[in-house]
Amino acid sequence: MYTDGSIGPTQTGGLNTNDIGELYKFKDANIVAHQQPSATPPFETDRMGSNGFAIAPSRTASKNAMLYINPHVTFYFRSEVQMVSEEGLNAYGAVTWGQFFVYQGFNEHCGWMHTSSMADVADLYKEKIVKQGDSIMYQYDGKLLPLKKKEIRLQYKMGNAPAYESITTYATHHGPVMGKRGDDWLSLKERNRSLDALMQSWLRTKANGFEDFKKVMDMRANNSNNTVFADDKGNIAYWHGNYMPVRDPKLNWNLPVDGSTSSTEWKGIHQLDEIVHVYNPASGWIQNCNSTPFTSAGTSSPKQENFPGYMAPDGQNFRAVNAARLLEKNNNLTFDQLIHNVGYNSYLAAFEVLLPPLLKAYDELDESDSLKESLREPILMLRSWDRNAAASSIACALAIEWGGRILPKAPKVKSPEEASNAVMQFNAAILSTPSREQLLLLKATMDDLQKRFGNWLVTWGDLNRYQRLAKFDDNQPSLPVGNAPSTWGCLPSFSSRKFTYTSKRYGIGGNSFVACVEFGKKLKAKTIITGGQSFDPKSKHYADQAMMYIEGNFKDVLFYKEDVLKNVERKYHPGE
Repeated sequence: MYTDGSIGPTQTGGLNTNDIGELYKFKDANIVAHQQPSATPPFETDRMGSNGFAIAPSRTASKNAMLYINPHVTFYFRSEVQMVSEEGLNAYGAVTWGQFFVYQGFNEHCGWMHTSSMADVADLYKEKIVKQGDSIMYQYDGKLLPLKKKEIRLQYKMGNAPAYESITTYATHHGPVMGKRGDDWLSLKERNRSLDALMQSWLRTKANGFEDFKKVMDMRANNSNNTVFADDKGNIAYWHGNYMPVRDPKLNWNLPVDGSTSSTEWKGIHQLDEIVHVYNPASGWIQNCNSTPFTSAGTSSPKQENFPGYMAPDGQNFRAVNAARLLEKNNNLTFDQLIHNVGYNSYLAAFEVLLPPLLKAYDELDESDSLKESLREPILMLRSWDRNAAASSIACALAIEWGGRILPKAPKVKSPEEASNAVMQFNAAILSTPSREQLLLLKATMDDLQKRFGNWLVTWGDLNRYQRLAKFDDNQPSLPVGNAPSTWGCLPSFSSRKFTYTSKRYGIGGNSFVACVEFGKKLKAKTIITGGQSFDPKSKHYADQAMMYIEGNFKDVLFYKEDVLKNVERKYHPGE
């Protein structure tokens, strides 16, 4: 239900498709046989996410608070709108299909940026199932209780023909039984159908500052997002999650808990000021990049030991490492510097972890080893590389293609929360890869590029492309892109991959709608959107923002009515 964000809770519950398949099996085996295999090799996958930055007046040249809104989603998933009622509503920002409110955006007085959160708002319960004749029961506090049953009829396509399948679903008092792991049936407890969540999403668009926004946050119905905030009175704030159940902190809520005892039940929800939050930090800045809140404001960050583990199990990633460094060293930050020096900074911090072991492995090779000569040139390039993504960089192309082959070497994680710790995962991956194998994977990267392009000396821009077509095509026009996937720490994320039918990599997600906002006596804002606002290939607005998007050249927001009327291209009334 996109309108209130139920996907996030389902994911933080730790459920996976294997669990579902173990319990709910289709009668028609062809359904599984006809599933399309992924065209993406495992080393090409990218970790999507979002960035939110709030800068206090003490850190800005204008002495006004600023907000940087930077969701990373599938391309064309966010549209840019302004909603004005002339009865109190004037909100500008990004909307998602199916939502009737501005999801990430701003009004004249304040702005809000949501980042996806690992704050644990849903739990899996291991149910002990007992079969009695034709009945299925589950154990709870020493008693046997009947499972609720419901028949669901699914409609799908097999080729072009409609087909149907009926399945019997089950539920306990915790919630629906979603799957099976070993002998345990797994039920999911979450709050994913909430009128309060819809009201909260709407009311925050009309907030007139921090105190007003905080009252809306106190509804505590947002169960899928963190929130980065700034206003025209100079306030900045951050909340890690919002709706947060009270639980026994001695248990590991990242994994399924025992459903047969009342000791694992939720005990209400936490008060707003009990959850992890930051209000007007002395550091003067806030960042969240789907990362731990305990580095969100530098030395002013919340202390991990003050909160139960389930509130913020999020790990650290390289976007957050990069963002915190940049914000800490920037004083008197201008509006344009926030965009170009921070928001569009393409430093790839992940290679601080990955490259040193590779270079050391090469240095330790005997001169007589055949790898010593064959890798001499690429190693020299990687050694002298500044670790910035750039369209003209051969080293960047080599590093990212090679790094993608290293990541699968990391040990398998036990939970989504563990997977969110990219810094730990990258260290584990390189440490799990023997030195010679690291070098052989670099040689395999060169051979692969040679096969695809006739030469391994390929720049990142030749490899990494923007193209707006229904199906990517190497023979059709495309644009070189210097930005990189956020996996490696690039703040302006451009998630790209090679497909089975292409040699080049094409962008599919990352930076979508991006906004930089300054809250002074009069609002100042600039935005950019992927490619163009129109979905019609015949429209001049289909790709008119493409180069601006790639280079970080934002357009001015015409927020006030008089500015809009001076620039009208077309007027209409709905229904005409």
